[in-house]
Amino acid sequence: MTAVRPAASAAICINGVDFPVPADPRVSLLDLLRETLQLHGTKKGCNQGACGACTVLVDGERIVSCLSLAVQHAGRSVTTIEGLANEQGLHPLQQAFIEHDGFQCGYCTPGQICSAIGMAAESKRGVPSHVTRDLGDDHVAPTHDEIRERMSGNLCRCGAHNGIIAAIRDTYAEAAE
Repeated sequence: MTAVRPAASAAICINGVDFPVPADPRVSLLDLLRETLQLHGTKKGCNQGACGACTVLVDGERIVSCLSLAVQHAGRSVTTIEGLANEQGLHPLQQAFIEHDGFQCGYCTPGQICSAIGMAAESKRGVPSHVTRDLGDDHVAPTHDEIRERMSGNLCRCGAHNGIIAAIRDTYAEAAE
């Protein structure tokens, strides 16, 4: 069986910049980000998709990059924690994490923030979670329970969970009203 190789001109847009798809189809998106592109904000935690430390946004949807091959993202847009801030400053959720002490060691923070941004988009589109009361809603309010359920795939070992939830709730409170 012959391995499928990406086209020579294939590129992945990462934080607004096009990068060539690795020639080796076995390279994970996480390893491309960290080892090749030196974008160390995305963390390698369990490397099994269970902790969420490697969460990034692909075309606005959250994924765990350790379980995703880089070649799968040719022609797509990837946003890492480094790509959230702009000339005007930090992303509002990044600022809220600071204001609410949503981190202690900070290892999980990039994945938490990327996941929360993806989670907010899911809620806005009406994607239900296990605790959503009305599955017919076009928009799911980011209540405390919704946030906790939706963020359950991102682990924090040092106890900043309450600050994380508060930062997310504060940032997306207008959506709950």
